[in-house]
Amino acid sequence: MSAERSARSVSHAEGVDKVRALQRVLYRAAKQDPARRFHAVYHHVARSDILWRAWSDVRANRGAPGVDGLSIDAVEESGVAIFLDELAGALRAGTYRSAPLRRVRIPKAGQPGKTRPLGIPCLRDRVAMAAAKLVLEAIFEADFLPTSFGFRPKRSAHMALEAIRVEANAGANWVLDADVSDCFGSIDHDALMALLARRVSDRKMLKLLRAWLRAGVLEDGAFTDTVSGTPQGSPISPLLANVALHVLDEEWTNTSSGLGVLIRYADDFVVLSTSRPRAVEAQRRVRAILARLGLQLNPDKTRIVHLGRGAEGFDFLGFHLHKVESWRWPGHWYLHRWPSQRAMSSIREKVRDATDRRFVGYSLEVAVGRLNPVLRGWSTYFRNGNSSRKFTAIDSYVHQRLARLASMKHGRSHIGWASHCNLEWLQTLGVYRLTGTIRWESAHATW
Repeated sequence: MSAERSARSVSHAEGVDKVRALQRVLYRAAKQDPARRFHAVYHHVARSDILWRAWSDVRANRGAPGVDGLSIDAVEESGVAIFLDELAGALRAGTYRSAPLRRVRIPKAGQPGKTRPLGIPCLRDRVAMAAAKLVLEAIFEADFLPTSFGFRPKRSAHMALEAIRVEANAGANWVLDADVSDCFGSIDHDALMALLARRVSDRKMLKLLRAWLRAGVLEDGAFTDTVSGTPQGSPISPLLANVALHVLDEEWTNTSSGLGVLIRYADDFVVLSTSRPRAVEAQRRVRAILARLGLQLNPDKTRIVHLGRGAEGFDFLGFHLHKVESWRWPGHWYLHRWPSQRAMSSIREKVRDATDRRFVGYSLEVAVGRLNPVLRGWSTYFRNGNSSRKFTAIDSYVHQRLARLASMKHGRSHIGWASHCNLEWLQTLGVYRLTGTIRWESAHATW
């Protein structure tokens, strides 16, 4: 039975749309036969329902134009249906060609003055990549292991953090805090294509994937070939990175799980061990596995951390993780987490920018309107943890910055701001408060 016919049956029986039905059919087929190679998947990428779903995903993420300058607003103005029909026609006819990525430098969060490269594909390429991801993700998801949490359906950063907490509280006090040097830009193309070919034999699909890998980048008018890495900033890049790093998950599970528990979120991962010698051996084995992918650990940032009795801590996914002695049961230490110093610097920078003196001519309500979405989004991520003190510190900082802005507006000295800009005054502005929003619940994500 073809995938389309099976998908129609699933769609009718399970009450899901055709795209979700196709994903379920591909996932179940891959799960039932771990050795199966899918030979007919390329044509799904050009399906109208797949492309419309891909367009919705790309549109939701917004993003800047690529090298051709075409924006989402421009496509909506000229007609999305026409744009997608032309793309589908090019894919079916084999005339589709990917354009180079437009490389820009964006600031590193919490690291003033430092930037990182970001590749921006053309809108046309982004939609095609998102369509390919919708099809391929279901196949490779059947192989991915529970050690992997990043950019996967029904998995989240909070689930990874919770897994770390459980292992650490069970006695894994030695942590290999690993940092991969330029992971997304260094993955070996041949190694990655061989891994993709383990599950996909469709030559058109493999050719399309290789074309994206080799698209090159355009920066300041100069074109550069890409000889390694995945197209950073593209919809399909996280999936390709997960396919590559599945080698680490698989090898670790099969040969090295006795050394400790691997927990990976995309290219960020840790190994929790019960002794220092095991953590040291874990580092050696991880280095050897990554070398097969053209990757290496950053010697300056990779370290072994001792959590016992709060001796040391480490940062992971924006949080700082550290053992703290229980006030209820003295002598017992439990892993806590709160926003890292970098995360605190990042939110302070955003608050400072939203309350800068250049906005003194605007009403305070305008400043609050800029602040609230930032504060709400930041607290939504960091409220799952032991962040009360950090949240109080940010609330105080927001109060202080708004009071300084109000003082400048009215020509007052900001030194005595607490007397005329008290908590009652702050409440009348409708500022979102972080204090009181902490919650402990089961970490989850939905697909």
